[in-house]
Amino acid sequence: MKDIELKEGDQAKQQMTRENNGCVKVTVPENTAAKYGLSKDELIQIAGTAGWVRTRWALLVLFWLGWVGMLAGAIVIIVQAPRCKPIPEMNWWNEGLLYQISDVGAFSDNGLKGVEEKLDYLSQMKIKGLVLGPIHTVEANKLDTLNLTSNTLDTPNLTSVKSEVGTENELESLLEQAHKKGISIVLNLTPDYEGASGWSNVIAEKIRDACAFWLRKGFDGIFLSDLGLTTVEKDFWPSIQVIFNQTDKTKKVALMGSVTGLSVDDVSLLLNRSGVDLLLTGLLDPAVPGVTQAQVIQKLYSAHLQTSLGWSLSGRTLGSLASRSPAVPLRLFHTLLFTLPGTPVFSAGDEVGLKTGEKPRTMWDLENPAEETNATAKAVREERIAARNFFKALGDLKRRERSLLHGEYFSLSSSPTSLAFLRLWDQSERFLVALNWGNDSVTMKLTNSDLPAEARVRATTDEEKLAVDRKVSLEKLELGPKQAVLLSYPYAG
Repeated sequence: MKDIELKEGDQAKQQMTRENNGCVKVTVPENTAAKYGLSKDELIQIAGTAGWVRTRWALLVLFWLGWVGMLAGAIVIIVQAPRCKPIPEMNWWNEGLLYQISDVGAFSDNGLKGVEEKLDYLSQMKIKGLVLGPIHTVEANKLDTLNLTSNTLDTPNLTSVKSEVGTENELESLLEQAHKKGISIVLNLTPDYEGASGWSNVIAEKIRDACAFWLRKGFDGIFLSDLGLTTVEKDFWPSIQVIFNQTDKTKKVALMGSVTGLSVDDVSLLLNRSGVDLLLTGLLDPAVPGVTQAQVIQKLYSAHLQTSLGWSLSGRTLGSLASRSPAVPLRLFHTLLFTLPGTPVFSAGDEVGLKTGEKPRTMWDLENPAEETNATAKAVREERIAARNFFKALGDLKRRERSLLHGEYFSLSSSPTSLAFLRLWDQSERFLVALNWGNDSVTMKLTNSDLPAEARVRATTDEEKLAVDRKVSLEKLELGPKQAVLLSYPYAG
């Protein structure tokens, strides 16, 4: 570019121009450098030649061949990829644990209002449903003074609430607040819980009417304990069942029951004939050999899958988990119940290991205890907090992992004092459960085509030997006395 010379007069004018508008007009010579590329006319002339026409057609054919090839490849991948297994039909009681509060007065000093105050705690424990009561009143038996015989039946008033625990309004308030937190409530209407007469036509009519009454109030189910084959074979039983089929709720209401003292064959028969949505059974027992327990689980699972199976080892008549005999570590029970195919059911206090007779209100002092000078009391409190954290962690896994929630069940190993089984679902994470409630160590030889060489520890009753997240060999799995472990490994394809 040429240098621009400015005359003095022009410089003065330029200075004035800058002062007036801040602009300087500079003349730049045209760029005389060489031009590159083709002009429009030249491009049109070349584009019409035979060579360029053939090139364009070749590129167009290559583009469409590539597109069709990618489409075909995607179709092949989709067709050959393993299909996801359809999720089985699940109801709300299959999606987590149930929590029984049989004695409302023992659970809280404020009765039903106190239960409502503890809903945040129950929500933190990942509780899906609450089985409440019985809380209805029972009329005393009247005797004929002349014949000294009963002229009226012991009849429960199933639509009234005992004044000792609260009022109907408080019960309805508890129901409303529980629903806001995603907790369903099932009302226990067992008629003879205070020694009243058992099932009869009169009692059955009262139960039928009470079921309809409380379901209209918004309750999510009715629970009847101590069911038997003789009860469900009576003429009145269908009239109770029909109440649960006539509700127009979008959320299914449940007819639940429990049974004790029956063989596995009778329990299976009862499930078939009663039509209950969930049946709690206490067939599992540490006093029973692991081989027998494996057979019980396999038989009930094979016949009824798991949507109607509930597992409970504690309750109003059974006592607490921590008081069962022979003594078994609480967290071993937690591991077993949370990993079985079906719904785990616990009683108030089972999450921390309260003994039978201990008031559940003891749980509320764990976080803020009075000043402790007794080392034993401090150790007990710390163990209960650890047990509760273990309980909560297993509850999280149960609700989150498909293999534990609705996966298939496969027995792997059993002995007089041990049990191991596998839970798996489609392409989800697999879970292996191993328990030893005996006084000696056991070495399990696990055989299954799905098993890898090693698995990761997800939960354990003894973190010193089997720490969480540690990898362990499955060729020969060794468990110490009174020990349980939950392992997982990924789907291999």
